Amino acid sequence: MKIESTDLYHVDMPLVTPFETSFGRETTRAGILVAVHGEGLTGWGECVASSGPWFSYETTETAWHLLRDFLAPALLGQDVHGPEDVPACYAAVRGHPMARAGLENAVWDLLARAAGLSLAQMLARASRVVPAGRAVPDRVPVGVSVGIEDTVAELVRRVAGYVGQGYGRVKLKIKPGWDLEPVQAVRARWPGLPLQVDANSAYTLADLEVFRALDDLDLLLIEQPLHHDDLVDHARLQAELETPICLDESIQSPEHARWALDLDACRVINIKVGRVGGMTAAVDIHDLCARRGVPVWCGGMLETNVGRAGNVALATLPNFTLPGDISASARYYYQDIAQPDFVLNPDSTVSLPAGPGLGVEVLAGRLAAVSQRHLRIA
Repeated sequence: MKIESTDLYHVDMPLVTPFETSFGRETTRAGILVAVHGEGLTGWGECVASSGPWFSYETTETAWHLLRDFLAPALLGQDVHGPEDVPACYAAVRGHPMARAGLENAVWDLLARAAGLSLAQMLARASRVVPAGRAVPDRVPVGVSVGIEDTVAELVRRVAGYVGQGYGRVKLKIKPGWDLEPVQAVRARWPGLPLQVDANSAYTLADLEVFRALDDLDLLLIEQPLHHDDLVDHARLQAELETPICLDESIQSPEHARWALDLDACRVINIKVGRVGGMTAAVDIHDLCARRGVPVWCGGMLETNVGRAGNVALATLPNFTLPGDISASARYYYQDIAQPDFVLNPDSTVSLPAGPGLGVEVLAGRLAAVSQRHLRIA
């Protein structure tokens, strides 16, 4: 497949409700949609870098620069035989995994469409641990991520709404000063609810007593409690707790995943495609964890249906044994730029869309309505 051109769309989409973490409060979500063209077909990817360097050093501006000036030009005119060829085209570029993922994932979609395969089928073929003959699931288990609210009462009300919608697993964002009381309140209201917390790197080892108290609340996991690129202190903290630590920001590549497991810095890994640099790296981390007996789950980055479709496809791999932060389309946006929408099934799952590639189609009018700028590289 010869890559003939690439389109970049800088989008800004209002959220249904503000989403607050230890980084701050978001009311809109910026991102970049990437369209790669070849042989009359188009593949779509989503770069999840946001407007500010909070979750990552990457932003929409840095990603636009990398895609425009380095990544897309390096891919232009290349004859790509498989998605694994894409990282080799810009192997000299260090870092910037979200920008790289946006482009690589568009090629995964393009090649899957050309082959008449779903992205889930392509990913299963790329994995080294998927048993021969295993059927691709038609749905994946999901949960919902709940941000920091103004009051504990408002948090409980918000969680009640999601539980009422049918979400079977809830994740609570925490930060210093917003941790034990809100988590205890949710646990008291729903004693049997699968519950986990996410600190987004807001704590240090000096907060050990907080984590010991959380250890008593029957949590599925405690996500990224310490520094965003730490492994050593996480290993020290994990040794003090029964609750599994899950690493997110600290896992930026398959190498980081291997180092973390070697150190026993975590017992669960959250795989975010953008954070690790694309589907190729995501499959490698999945396979590594499967061989080590470590469960993984698919994290979310407020994606549109383009990124959400990729997450759903990835989560069909067999070692994704915990519900992902994928959620229904209506959780974040009033009107998405791609169709069909993802809806929550009664069993707290979302279904894979039918059709080749991602299985969703970008609607040109909706994309134009939220695009701040557009660039074609040919």
